[in-house]
Amino acid sequence: MQKSVITTRMVLFGLFAMLCSVFISVAQAETPHTGWLKNSNHTPIETRFVLTGQINKVDQTVAGFLEVRLAGDWKTYWRSPGEGGIAPSMTWEDSQNIRSIDWYWPYPKRFDLLGIETLGYKGSVIFPMTLHIDDLNKPVTFKADLTLSSCTTICVLTDYPFELTFTPADLTLSKEAMHVYAQGLSQVPKESALLSDVKAVWDATKMQLQVTASKKMGWITPDVLVDGPSDEMQDANFSRPKIDVDGNNITATFDVSSWMGTPDLTGENISVTLKDSEFIAEQPASISDGVITSSNGLQSILKMILFALFGGLILNVMPCVFPVLGMKLSSVISAQGLEKKQIKLQFLASASGIVFSFWLLASFLVVLKLSGNAIGWGIQFQSAWFIGVMTLITALFGANMLSLFEIRLSSNTNTWIASKGNNSYFGHFIQGMFATLLSTPCSAPFLGTAVAFALATNIPTMYGIFTALALGMALPWILVALFPSIALSLPKPGPWMSKVKYLFGAMMLITSIWLLNLLSNHLSEFWIYVIAAIAGGVILLRTVQVHSKKAAGWLSILFAIAFGFGTVIDSMTSTDLLPEEPKWVPLSSESIQQYVDEGKVVFVDVTADWCVTCKANKIGVLLQEPVYSELNSANVVPMQGDWTVPSEKITSYLQEHGRFGVPFNVVYGPSAPNGIELPVILNEKVVMDAIKKAGNKP
Repeated sequence: MQKSVITTRMVLFGLFAMLCSVFISVAQAETPHTGWLKNSNHTPIETRFVLTGQINKVDQTVAGFLEVRLAGDWKTYWRSPGEGGIAPSMTWEDSQNIRSIDWYWPYPKRFDLLGIETLGYKGSVIFPMTLHIDDLNKPVTFKADLTLSSCTTICVLTDYPFELTFTPADLTLSKEAMHVYAQGLSQVPKESALLSDVKAVWDATKMQLQVTASKKMGWITPDVLVDGPSDEMQDANFSRPKIDVDGNNITATFDVSSWMGTPDLTGENISVTLKDSEFIAEQPASISDGVITSSNGLQSILKMILFALFGGLILNVMPCVFPVLGMKLSSVISAQGLEKKQIKLQFLASASGIVFSFWLLASFLVVLKLSGNAIGWGIQFQSAWFIGVMTLITALFGANMLSLFEIRLSSNTNTWIASKGNNSYFGHFIQGMFATLLSTPCSAPFLGTAVAFALATNIPTMYGIFTALALGMALPWILVALFPSIALSLPKPGPWMSKVKYLFGAMMLITSIWLLNLLSNHLSEFWIYVIAAIAGGVILLRTVQVHSKKAAGWLSILFAIAFGFGTVIDSMTSTDLLPEEPKWVPLSSESIQQYVDEGKVVFVDVTADWCVTCKANKIGVLLQEPVYSELNSANVVPMQGDWTVPSEKITSYLQEHGRFGVPFNVVYGPSAPNGIELPVILNEKVVMDAIKKAGNKP
């Protein structure tokens, strides 16, 4: 009995010893950290210092990070805070066994308050740090004071004392701490092999600093920061740069001022920090004395304006022009019997409507750009509200052209609907606006290049590019205004005009049905059918009342055909008309690289349901032989990105390639790891040649 008791006690003692050893090992394995520190006088900010447990025996370093959390609208600053604010700083002279500390700074954001621009961080920020140790086998005492400036509409300067004691050789790696450290390090700009020819020129006469750089992959929406360690650089204030993009080259021009008088930056060593979408990098440069010119930027702008003119003109013959063809021809027909002066003014009013509509689009994109939202050509068709309003307007246009309603107004009254039914200049102005908005689902040669340049440049240049696009699209109207005999050359007015008008009215109603079909991406199928039934019923009832039952019968047949047409286009691949669609893989940049590493070819198709050009490419090329068989072959991976509704991932992918609209097609492969971009309008030869070229192993 006594023996069993002794045995039991020994077992319990052994278990206790094992548990103690486990707890001791866990305690030893925990990487040192300060815990979250908060100043009672300023509670919106908290901070901590954490060691990752990663040591480098060769360099005798230990990795760690400083993490700062800022509540609400509070922000702290970058190493060069801009026109206001104070950069965070740390004193660590009382530390022991530490030779030096490297502080790494994530790329900051720009903040503007009352006209004062600063650079810094909101929410939370991770500053990776490297501690250089004298002896890894001896204890280290990290004793430091962090001075942190944080601001909203007021600024507060707060101190946070840190103290840690550890022996580097005894540290163990913490996966959690390493993950946070890696997150912070991924936001720190580093030197990049993609950059070259980074130069800086100081023009003392103009008080400007100009930085030029080249990137192998080209630029999308670049931003440039400059700073340096000298007092001269620290005292200087640099404006937001004016950036000109010319292919792979950028030129950033800063206006420079200083509180200490006239700066002299010649010979200063600086850091040039660049950001372009997801790309961030930092390169050293030395400032040389010189004269700043802007001729290259001017040449680029002039070239893009020419591209925009051609793109706008070509937009008139793209597939999406058919919904507005009725309005264009109706304008010409309605000019019969008018004086040349009236014809000129009417067509100039339509052209003015086109220009004004492009300015509205530009303003819409400027607001999105300034607010940090996604921007792109035709992006308004991602909005259910926009599609709904356009559906209603096209239905009213069509019904009015079919003479289904007529509003009797007093002589001194003018409304928007009434102006559509007569020859008023305001009515033609609205028609021009409407034609523009309805044509934007299309892309065209030259158009994509011009729009990409416009959205990546400054706001005044953006308006200039969009004005050129508008003039290009309005050119047919302008030609008729300059040469009214074009409109007068048609046959004289007669019964045929009413028939043509009815034809165009039916075309406009078909457009309404197409737009209603696009709403299926935002509303349930039930509500689409309810809306279609109510609207169709009202229009057919008015057709019986105004015309005849026979006319209503023909119109109902047209409705049935048109309403089913959108469904047929989407589902015709399940019939004998076209084969089943390729087995599209969802768009993923990581997957592209994996497939290419496996020796496969990746065909990327970025599309949208509202993109008419995309539909034409699919039906006319991608689902036709021999392209279809090639996309379904074992060595080709078809990958698709659907931009019908907003998608940050797809928007980022487009912007990484300098595109702001669809369609967009790229072919990747062993011989083309960076991709072969295809033209907007596809054809069999272009697609097959790209797949063959990308698939040839280097």
